[in-house]
Amino acid sequence: MKLFQPLASATLFSLAFFGAGPLLRSEPLKVGDPAPTLMATGESGKPVDFASVYRENKYTLVYFYPKADTPGCTAQGCSLRDSYDALTKAGVAVIGVSVDDVAAQKAFHDKYNFQFTLIADTDRKVKNAFGVPGEVRAARQAYLIRDGRIIYADHKGSTKKQADDILAAIKADGAAGK
Repeated sequence: MKLFQPLASATLFSLAFFGAGPLLRSEPLKVGDPAPTLMATGESGKPVDFASVYRENKYTLVYFYPKADTPGCTAQGCSLRDSYDALTKAGVAVIGVSVDDVAAQKAFHDKYNFQFTLIADTDRKVKNAFGVPGEVRAARQAYLIRDGRIIYADHKGSTKKQADDILAAIKADGAAGK
């Protein structure tokens, strides 16, 4: 037993240290960075291809929230829901992301009548690809993507004004002649 214990400790150390690469997060993406192209599971249980969403829309908003059906996250989602017509008129596809499972995302989506996709990022693949901080949950952040690149990044996290912030970013993007 004593011979096994040091070997087990060394193995656990190796796995924790060397095998944690995918769990380690990088810095949050910034304006000008390419947007991650990956597949993830939506609230319907069906896969969502981020690259296809980027290609099929003038803009894509990928926003992160800590937990479905909590006050701040609900305010953020409802801001986007209530301005959905203005966002879609501007060419925006909306994707919400949290580490909640499919059932929680589906319940949140249906309870508040969200017209957009919610990603069940239980493996934290999307969160990590965008460099979103948060050990247990994703920090509230938003990324506006055009032509496969980040054109706006909100690392502070908006709630009730999320839609207003995105529409202002689109207006600024248009004013820049892009």
